[in-house]
Amino acid sequence: MTDTPLRILHLEDSLADAELTQETLAANGITCDVTCVETESAFLAALQEHCFDLVLADYALPSFDGISALALVRRQSPDLPFIFVSGTMGEEVAIEALKVGATDYVLKTRLSRLVPAVRRALREANERAELHHAERELRERDAKIRRLVDANIVGVLIWDSEGQILDANDAFLRIVGYDRKDLLSGRLRRTDLLPAESLEPDKNPWMPGMKTTGSLQPFEKEYFRKDGSRVPVLIAPVTFEETSNQGVAFVLDLTERKQAEEAARRSEKQLRDVIETIPTLVWIARPDGSTEFANRRLVEYTGLSQAEAAGSGWELAIHPDDLDRYLRNWRASVASGEPFEEEMRLRHADGEYRWFLSRAVPLRDNQGKILNWYGVSTDIEDRKQAKEALERSEAYLAEAQKLTHTGSWAFHGTATAASYWSEENFRIWGFDPQGGFPTREMIEQRMHPEDRDRARKTGVQAVAAKTDWEGEFRIVLPDGTVRHIHGLGHPVLSAAGELLEAVGTHVDVTERKHAEAEREKLRQLEADLAHLNRITTMGELAVSLAHELKQPITAAITSADSCLQWLTHSPPNLDKARAAASRIKADANRAADVIDRLRSLYQKAPPKRDQVAVKGLIAEMAVLLRGEADRYAVSIRTDLAADLPMVMADRVQLQQVLLNLMLNAIEAMKETGGLLTIRSQPGPDGQVLISVTDTGIGLPAEKANEIFNAFFTTKPQGSGMGLTISRSIVESHGGHLWATANNGGGAAFHFTLPAAAAED
Repeated sequence: MTDTPLRILHLEDSLADAELTQETLAANGITCDVTCVETESAFLAALQEHCFDLVLADYALPSFDGISALALVRRQSPDLPFIFVSGTMGEEVAIEALKVGATDYVLKTRLSRLVPAVRRALREANERAELHHAERELRERDAKIRRLVDANIVGVLIWDSEGQILDANDAFLRIVGYDRKDLLSGRLRRTDLLPAESLEPDKNPWMPGMKTTGSLQPFEKEYFRKDGSRVPVLIAPVTFEETSNQGVAFVLDLTERKQAEEAARRSEKQLRDVIETIPTLVWIARPDGSTEFANRRLVEYTGLSQAEAAGSGWELAIHPDDLDRYLRNWRASVASGEPFEEEMRLRHADGEYRWFLSRAVPLRDNQGKILNWYGVSTDIEDRKQAKEALERSEAYLAEAQKLTHTGSWAFHGTATAASYWSEENFRIWGFDPQGGFPTREMIEQRMHPEDRDRARKTGVQAVAAKTDWEGEFRIVLPDGTVRHIHGLGHPVLSAAGELLEAVGTHVDVTERKHAEAEREKLRQLEADLAHLNRITTMGELAVSLAHELKQPITAAITSADSCLQWLTHSPPNLDKARAAASRIKADANRAADVIDRLRSLYQKAPPKRDQVAVKGLIAEMAVLLRGEADRYAVSIRTDLAADLPMVMADRVQLQQVLLNLMLNAIEAMKETGGLLTIRSQPGPDGQVLISVTDTGIGLPAEKANEIFNAFFTTKPQGSGMGLTISRSIVESHGGHLWATANNGGGAAFHFTLPAAAAED
């Protein structure tokens, strides 16, 4: 028994009998939390308000009776163990009680049987729960297979030995390119679908193999589609019966859905392996242990005759390795009168052995004399397999938690100590598993003082509201180590909405936190380096930029002189003066635009992404670098596609990419002059493609793959960081930057940028 008190609902009108029952259980190590009632209303209220592990009931009470109480329990909690503890039950009443659902009965004059009866009842309840779980898993797997076939994910056809396709689902018809009219007309035959070179090899595994085994392992073939093209398929045929001339085949189009069909085939095979009948075999034995009666299911299952099953012939059905142990324990129970329970392998009529759990209880008269033994043998083969799978699953879960630094926990309701604490959670928190599950106070004491109140408040509020909660906090281990924890919690509620328990996980994210801090430092370093690169590049453009600024300023001065002259005329020529003033304003704005563009490049600010029009950005950079291009007889030409989508990007960073690529192109043509072309166009997958092409000296021979490496440069004064930074910027925006040789001589640099999502 566990340390948790056994919750018992006791229907008893005698306080002395109730106390004696509880003392008997306690004397045998069973700690109880007993709710004692004696009326129907109190019994029903207790059932509705509390969750019990066991019901004990007297048979007759002044205003209520045990049989009625049993009916109430079976309607509300069909699997709740119910044991009669009475001094007035006779054999017929006891048998009737067992037939209508009682788990067992104990006479008050023989309370020594109470403890074994209770333990057996609890064990049976647990096994029933395990069986229900296995049955639920079986139904879920069956539903998955049914959904798979009905959803037409895999082709299915029904065939006969003459090669006729009798029926097929839409998925198969799509695979071979036929429609249902072709199928209904009888024109669709299996042999017509196979290429000539496959007909003879196909006959060998298909029909002879099917007649021998009734099924074939899936094999690959090619089918002719209706349009004459070929389609590779995976075929899994099986006959409806081993001697039948008809069967079903599952067909998967390997060109597109091979993986999906493989999964479906495995799932279908697993389902066939686990679906089996769970029989219940019933038998009655005399007081001396000899078999008196075996039900029809037991006879049919074992293949024994009724006489053999009712005599000693049933021993032949038990596996030889289990027989001695089974008989030894059965004879011991017959001699002692104690209930019998044993596992053994039982042979089916076809020779197959399966594991069964055999149980028997004696029926006694009022004097305690055994009248008969009543037994059942339950098929537990699936339960055994499920238990082994569960043990493997628990081992896998423990290993997965260890690998992912994830621990799990559970608290029952408002209990002060955890009801479950995984091995990995002990390691994360530094608690000793030998000390048992930690209490809430122990957990809170290990939290970092600065996070403790916040974490406690979050948990308390979520439990009160019965909602999920999530948060991060730090813990301090006894050796001073600080760990960062990401916690998740979930309330488990009853059907009435009451909190039963809270479950959740603790993930040790200390390494992730440290990695995030290091990544943040690296991002800041990259931003500083990019800003330094922009400033260095702008220094190289100083002469050209001075020319760009001098032009509008000189034009503005000339227009100002003209304006003054027109104003000094007598009378003043106001129209011409006004025109000159307008030219002054336009030239001043042009100079201001140049300064603003320069200032945006010089500024050191955190990245800010907005929707940017690529066409306008390229035009601005062409104007900014026109003076530098003119110095070296380089012409700038733009070829910008209309109606390109906006891109979500940091405008200054994209200016820097274009600035680096365009300056590199001008540098490559400074000795000979040439043409610099900037082109924008739609790219693959809805992206925007931008290309910068020159007619200069081209990419460095045999080192074209190194140009994006840090500190690689072909310039005498180059830093070797421009292209590295440019590629980093483009990739941070979700794009790609690469270089190719230009067909007309020179080099071409291309980069893509994802289009911004359209606004609703």
